[in-house]
Amino acid sequence: MTVRRVLAAALTALVVAPAAGAAAASPRVDLMVAGRTRVLAPARFVRASATTLTVGRRRCTVAAATPLAALAALRRAGGPAFRLRDFGSCSRRPADSAALFVTQIGPDRNRRADGRVYKVGRRVPSIGAADPSGRRLRGGDRLTWFYCRAQSSGGCQRTLEVSPLSSAAQPLRVLVRGYDDNGRAVPVAGATVAAAAQIAVTGADGTASFPAVGAPTTRAVEAQRAGMVPSFPVRVASA
Repeated sequence: MTVRRVLAAALTALVVAPAAGAAAASPRVDLMVAGRTRVLAPARFVRASATTLTVGRRRCTVAAATPLAALAALRRAGGPAFRLRDFGSCSRRPADSAALFVTQIGPDRNRRADGRVYKVGRRVPSIGAADPSGRRLRGGDRLTWFYCRAQSSGGCQRTLEVSPLSSAAQPLRVLVRGYDDNGRAVPVAGATVAAAAQIAVTGADGTASFPAVGAPTTRAVEAQRAGMVPSFPVRVASA
């Protein structure tokens, strides 16, 4: 390789590296917002980049890769509005925004013990949505903002998840589980599962089956059940 090519490669690395680093610091996450009675924002990818939000008379910096940064990105993309309350003293320092608390998303306000909660994957973290000191979001994470209805047994209602039991095969068979705040799962009976135009209901073991379709196809499969948070859609290919 000539000196000229070496220099060109080095210059390219200098240009590309910061961009790659910025993308890693502002990950694309799969975000869904579920309200009290309906889904307020279907699952979509947003980039959780750093942002500044106004809370009262303060301008508050929210660190990238936090759940609140992702919610703000969804709002900028036409998603539901939200309101915040500051239980600390937010400022232009991201660390000072750790005590920001979401009090409303869309039409749903927090009421008594019920209100806005988020899950990263299958678990409800124990830190605030703008706290930069905890585990940051990573590219491809599933982030669920939902309206928590406090349960008598503690915690929130379960969030649903669909898993295909047959890969690239017909007929399609899936399992629906419900996850509590700590990521513990149980099979969910009586969940309605939609696979494109087909509908099925899970049995006592949490499974549902769909008749074979005439040709190979890819379908978005999702589940819902009263009193639980709907699942993210899962794309399943049938041969």
